[in-house]
Amino acid sequence: MVTAQGIRVGLSTASVYPENTEAAFRFAADLGFDGVELMVWAEPVSQDPRAVERLVREYGIPVLAVHVPCLLISQRVWGADPAAKLDRSVRAAEILGAETVVVHPPFRWQRRYAEGFVEQVAALEAGSDVVVAVENMYPMRADMVFGGRDRGAERLRRRGPGRAVSAYSPSLDPTDTGFAHYTLDLSHTATAGADAFALADRMGEGLAHLHLADGRGSSLDEHLVPGTGNQPCAEVCRRLAASDFGGHVVLEISTQSARTRAERAGMLARSLSFARTHLNRSATRAITMGPESPRPTDAARLSAVSESGEPGSEHRDT
Repeated sequence: MVTAQGIRVGLSTASVYPENTEAAFRFAADLGFDGVELMVWAEPVSQDPRAVERLVREYGIPVLAVHVPCLLISQRVWGADPAAKLDRSVRAAEILGAETVVVHPPFRWQRRYAEGFVEQVAALEAGSDVVVAVENMYPMRADMVFGGRDRGAERLRRRGPGRAVSAYSPSLDPTDTGFAHYTLDLSHTATAGADAFALADRMGEGLAHLHLADGRGSSLDEHLVPGTGNQPCAEVCRRLAASDFGGHVVLEISTQSARTRAERAGMLARSLSFARTHLNRSATRAITMGPESPRPTDAARLSAVSESGEPGSEHRDT
């Protein structure tokens, strides 16, 4: 399903952890997401484009984006060569019909990869229709050793991030290097103490992909339900809706705190409702342009989520 407003809203398969990739497809189908972003990590299905194709057919949910296995916990997925993993992710995106590959900047210790990263990204985009969108990251903050999430968030509010070390080369901000396309992650801006609007401005027309999540400024990357932290999630979405943004918005939240599948579904449903509300182009342009000359759009058709019962009960876990 493509939204009438034109901005598709996807679900990161990482958002259902500790459930698996198939569970993410099931949630996406049950709740009315437009697609998924496939996080490639240790689970074998996530690493196998043919297995993912079967999920696409079974649930009727397309893959909008592929996330390269570049997390610390996935350093050995698809081998140890990060350049080869980026190349393989683009090929997987081509097989799955995904439009975007999300990749982090190289780690500092990946020297050879870092030296050729800019050229590799450019070459991959030149040889494919897939967009390679480099994501903003966050530093390792010294205050992460001082206590819990609340204390780190309060310290950031009062005193700034303090001493911090970037693990990324040459920077955790990809605009410092310059790429054709970017992913803006709003949980990462919270942890970095970065100005999300200023970063979006630096990304400019290269902003091709949004990871929609929230944060309070903790030293740990929180990925909260949008609207529950201090990031300008609604404002960023409305800005995209008022622009010619043609990329995807993907909910990349943490639901690890959910005690039941129904509770997890509720977190995902609230996040999707938030995104639909603030990405509604007809509503946003009516506000920004006034009632005299609204730009015509089709009516939005949103999927209803039942408050009772457990979504997806018609499918069995595998």
